[in-house]
Amino acid sequence: MSSLNKAIIIGRLGADPELRYTADGIPVATFNVATTEQRRNKNGNRQDKTEWHRVVAWRRLGEIAAEYLKKGRLVYIEGRIQSREFEGRDGVKRRNFEIIATDMKMLGGGPPSEREERKPPAGTQGEIEEDFIPEVEDDVPL
Repeated sequence: MSSLNKAIIIGRLGADPELRYTADGIPVATFNVATTEQRRNKNGNRQDKTEWHRVVAWRRLGEIAAEYLKKGRLVYIEGRIQSREFEGRDGVKRRNFEIIATDMKMLGGGPPSEREERKPPAGTQGEIEEDFIPEVEDDVPL
């Protein structure tokens, strides 16, 4: 049986993506996505558990992410999980995991605090001016 390495997340960006270029001029964007799982504790109260996922998007996908994604935006990310080993400032070797994005879809609007209320212009919700009196014909056919 072959193996499978696939990750799918839907969450909100913690900050705007950061776009950089490799020495060869290849664009790469990095950003963090928060996913929140809601559970009930022993007392029946709702508890949220948030996980942060580092996402790396290469080439055109990275350019698109940097151009259109903003902090708080709801996004669908599909990709593969990759570990990366590095040495911390304290000299200790560490490992972190990131999602290498292969597909991305922007969902919904921006963050709830930035969404504009979409109200129709005044006078379009069936409002009637108080001094408006419709003309009525005296001869109503029966």
